[in-house]
Formats: sequence, C-alpha cells, structure tokens
Amino acid sequence: MTGLHERHLAVSPEWLALYYRHPLELTHGEGRHVWDADGNRYLDFFGGILTTMTAHALPEVTKAVAEQAGRIIHSSTLYLNRPMVEMAERIATLSGIPDARVFFTTSGTEANDTALLLATAYRRSNQILAMRNSYHGRSFSTVSITGNQAWSPTSLSPLQTLYVHGGVRSRGPYAELSDERFIRACVADLEDLLGHTRRPAALIAEPVQGVGGFTSPPDGLFAAFREVLDRHGVLWISDEVQTGWGRTGDHFWGWQAHAEHGPPDILTFAKGIGNGMSVGGVVTRAEVMNCLDANSISTFGGSPITMAASLANLSYLLEHDLQGNARRVGGLLIERLRGVTAASPAVREVRGRGLMIGIELVKPGTDEADPDAAAAVLEAARAGGLLLGKGGGHNTSVLRIAPPLTLTVAEAEEGAAILADALHAAG
Repeated sequence: MTGLHERHLAVSPEWLALYYRHPLELTHGEGRHVWDADGNRYLDFFGGILTTMTAHALPEVTKAVAEQAGRIIHSSTLYLNRPMVEMAERIATLSGIPDARVFFTTSGTEANDTALLLATAYRRSNQILAMRNSYHGRSFSTVSITGNQAWSPTSLSPLQTLYVHGGVRSRGPYAELSDERFIRACVADLEDLLGHTRRPAALIAEPVQGVGGFTSPPDGLFAAFREVLDRHGVLWISDEVQTGWGRTGDHFWGWQAHAEHGPPDILTFAKGIGNGMSVGGVVTRAEVMNCLDANSISTFGGSPITMAASLANLSYLLEHDLQGNARRVGGLLIERLRGVTAASPAVREVRGRGLMIGIELVKPGTDEADPDAAAAVLEAARAGGLLLGKGGGHNTSVLRIAPPLTLTVAEAEEGAAILADALHAAG
C-alpha cells in the first residue's frame, strides 16, 4: 500500500471507492492518454467517468480557462455573467426545447435535483416515475429515484417513487419479446401503473443507462411513453448527463432516438460539456422554469471560468464533428469488440452505441453476473496499459467503455487488442 493510499484511507469515507488493488494516482494527461505517479502511460477508455469528453489537456479549453482565470474566476449570479449568457444561448438552441430557459449547476446530481424541484413544484406532486436499474446522482432526492440498488443507500425519501419497466432490453420479464412487443409491454405496464397512482409529477429516464451498464431500450420507447404521459399531464425528464453532446454517435442528445413527439419537457446535462470542469444544468421551457415562487441560485453554477471552458469545449466539439467521430470510430470499436469477445464464454453481451459501450460478463454457461471477472479484467487491462470503467445493475459485472470523443481508429484498435488480452488473462 502506498503512502498516499494510506493517507486516503485515514481521512476518507469507507464508501468512497477506489479502482484497483493498488489504486492509481493520475498525474497528467494528453489527448486520450494519462500517466500515473510512477510514469506509466495508459490509454484512457473511461475519460474520468465520461467527464473528459473531448481530450485530456485540450489546448483550446486550457487556454480559455487560463485566460478567464487571469480576469476573474467567480462573481456569482447576482451580477451579469457574459460567458454564462453565451453558453445558455447556445444550449437553449441546441436543446430543441421551445422558449427554453437554462439554469447552470455544478454537477449532474445537482442538475437532476433541480429538475425534480421544478417538476414537483410545477405539478404540485411529490410522486416521480423512474426506470428500474437507473442512476441519477448521490443527493438525498436523487438516490431516492435511483433504481440501481447498489447506488441507493437509503429507503428514506422526500419523494414517492414508482419504477417502470424498459431501461434494460436483454434482462427481465420482457427480454424475450421482439422490439415492437417489448415496447407495447412496457407501455402497458406504464398505463397500468398510472391507473393506480395519483397525479405523478414526472418520469425521469436516461436514454442510455450509464451506471446501470450502458443498457438501453429499443428506439422509440420513450416516444411511446410520451403519448401516455401527455394524456396524464406527466412531464418527461431526459437525464442526458452521460448521453448528451453526441456521445451516442447517431444523435446529439439521447432523447433524439425517441423523437417522434419532440423534445422532453426537461433536459438535464453535466459531465462532458466542461471537459473536466464542474458543469451541469437544466433546460426547460419558461413556463416550467419560472414556476418557483421563491428565490433560488447556485453559488458556483455558471461561474465565469467553467463557462469559458464549456464554450471552448462546445465550439471544438461542433467544429470537429465529434458526434460523427463517435459514430464512425464507435461503430468500428463495438464491432471489433464483438469480434474479439465472440469466443469468450464469459461475455454475455457487447452493447452500446457511439463511444458508449458495455461488455457484460457472466459465469460461463450461466446467465449469472460475475463481478469478480469484471474486477479481474479491469486489473489485467490496466497491466496492459488500458483504463476501463465498470458498472451494471447486476453487481457491477459490466465493463464500461467511454473514451474521449476524439478517439482515433488506431487507438480504438489498440484498446480492443489490449482488452482481448485482458479477457484471456483474466479467464
């Protein structure tokens, strides 16, 4: 155990997990690579939990941060903030939400917490519909709508939460159905649930479940849900903390795979837009955003320095068509991974879209999740120079792959080869 690890254990909560038997201290990064305190270089396939969305040490972002820091770092929302207004204007347009208003926070947790505040105040209801296997943050309100038990440490809640089928396509009672019948069954479940509840405020859903192991329903499920929700006056909150900004390749927002009836009522975002800076936010139409009848601010949300980083990062992402790169390189990577894992009895499924890919591991010959295998592959991949994530609703048995969106074809091939060796070594 290193001295820094010992010091960490002496002052940190037991539930503050660290990856690896011998945890890493990352000291610097560049592009898609990072280095540890011992000088080892790694290809980063997890991007700081999908937060380093564009690249490590992207010059355009670091320059914007340095220049803004030289002027003023913080002023609060009590004063006009030009970078915040400029960023809000761009996000309002990109969101697709009519008459959009934007409120900035410091994280995805705070963004989802704000969305819940708005929805419950607007609908005058503390009842929330959420998806099974979901994850929406670590605050008291967001853990209470998180359907992934491993990340929901208390049953106490300010909200009454009811869980809906549909977030996991390949497990559960509807897994064997065709996509069309799967959607019909989930809609029937939602209809039945609404018949036994009183005035829900909203349904919150990740278009692709992140912590849940990069699972997703068939395209069109949330459009079908929307028809039911609209009839009951229930808002739809799309949690785009992990799926936003083009990561899924096919779409700029995850909700657009379910776009038959237009954008969600409320959209939340965070993580990658700051490329490592602490940025989150909520977008909704003015009627919903302005429903609060008391003062509210975020002390650090929308600070000049985080907005400068986000503006530079968003400009780079759009000018270099990183959504297109996620589609092209991500498509190649997922097919390569399916190829190298095809003969492995421990791999149940390789799934995902764009640069958001999950590999679910099970005990060979069974459908039983194998978190020990996932931990072993993580260690073996690290030894080979590759950093991965893990998650899943079945005891963290899913390898999570989400590199920066500038990933090259050569790096995708390199990562797939290291992962193939890691699966073999761990097996």
